[in-house]
Amino acid sequence: MQSHLRRSLGPVQLAMLGIGAIVGTGIFVLTAIGAERAGPALMLSFVIAAAICGLAALAYAELAAMIPVAGSAYTYSYAVLGELVAWLVGWNLILEYAAAAGALAVGWSGYIVGLLHSFGIEVPAYLRAGWFASPGGGVNVIAVTIIAVVTGILIIGTRASAAVISVLVGIKLAALLAFIFITLPALRWHNFLPFMPFGFGSTEVNGTMKGVMAAASLIFFAYLGFDTVSTAAEETRNPNRNVPLGLMGSLVVCSLLYVLVAAGTVGTTPYRQLVGNTEPLAWVLRNLGHPVLGNLIGLAAVVALPSVLLMLLFGQSRIFFSMSRDGLLPKAFGRVHPRFRTPYLVTAITGTVVALVAALFSVQEIAELSNTGTLFAFIAVGIAVLTLRMSEPQRRRPFRCPAVWFVAPVAVAGCGYLFISLSVATQARFLAWTIIGAAIYLIYGYRRSPLRDTG
Repeated sequence: MQSHLRRSLGPVQLAMLGIGAIVGTGIFVLTAIGAERAGPALMLSFVIAAAICGLAALAYAELAAMIPVAGSAYTYSYAVLGELVAWLVGWNLILEYAAAAGALAVGWSGYIVGLLHSFGIEVPAYLRAGWFASPGGGVNVIAVTIIAVVTGILIIGTRASAAVISVLVGIKLAALLAFIFITLPALRWHNFLPFMPFGFGSTEVNGTMKGVMAAASLIFFAYLGFDTVSTAAEETRNPNRNVPLGLMGSLVVCSLLYVLVAAGTVGTTPYRQLVGNTEPLAWVLRNLGHPVLGNLIGLAAVVALPSVLLMLLFGQSRIFFSMSRDGLLPKAFGRVHPRFRTPYLVTAITGTVVALVAALFSVQEIAELSNTGTLFAFIAVGIAVLTLRMSEPQRRRPFRCPAVWFVAPVAVAGCGYLFISLSVATQARFLAWTIIGAAIYLIYGYRRSPLRDTG
């Protein structure tokens, strides 16, 4: 059985993969919820989340260049911190990617329903909302359908996936740039006052977490996916150079876009009017007297959001692939298609699990839970960089994280602060998920690990 992936991705493709994975539900759907939590300071929430991601990206870049194989934070933790920590990181990356992909599919479904509504076509509640998402819900057939299509594309091959993403990323960027171009001249400075109506920290107000950090802990979801670039390291030409470029380039571009979009949103519309809005960018443009452009923004989201779903499923399948190769999951998960050279079995399993999540649950619940897995993985990466600097200081590092003894600890502390800014209920769900993962490792992974055979 062969378990080696084809190296076919260059720096431009990696950057497009990163942007394709980042720009999605967070900016198109969750902007209104972020404004409800932070008010006009939503821009600051985006900056804080971007800064923390940037520091984590530098740590990722150093490890990705040194350990250019599939698996992202899981692989780095395995190589540096040991098998148990790696398992817990991989287990929580499952939470990140699967939950985020499910949230994305549900958000995309909402845009489809809105588009059909504009043409006078009504989709029954039991076909457009999950059983646990709303009264009258059943199975979100629209979300399940898009997941099935994207899973098929991934099985065909990475090169085909990257080509599709390049087109869809262009559509998304054009839509966001159009939004920025129209809204920035229409800013009204009084909409920015008071700038921080709920303060800086995270506090509970009427059952909802509010404040700049509360919004940042949610908006962090908008940056999920930049680490997907590192999961493609084993399929990248010259990974020592191209992976760091792809990581940092995609993050910088997306951060600038997000801050400008946030400014255009809260600067043209009183933030209270955005509460509960499921298509905030399209609604803002219609409210400014541009109904056609608003509908085009909605259409762009419908067309382009599948690229984010594609990359989330891509990252998840590669993590499963690495865990299988290390013996912590059944070896069957590591099977590579004889023609397409992709891990087809694990990709199909991943798509099935994500479809089940998207079929039954709502966007907001899944998004916050997804963040917990990501923050845990980022903390592990920051610790791994410092550990390797101490244990192997002379090891060749094609990319060195600058000011590592400042960058890595601040990244770890920032991720920790975002985690405690989440609701207690979300933290409890994360703890339960982690305990389940530890139990599975002790029952299955520990006994079957190759490390047991080597003593």
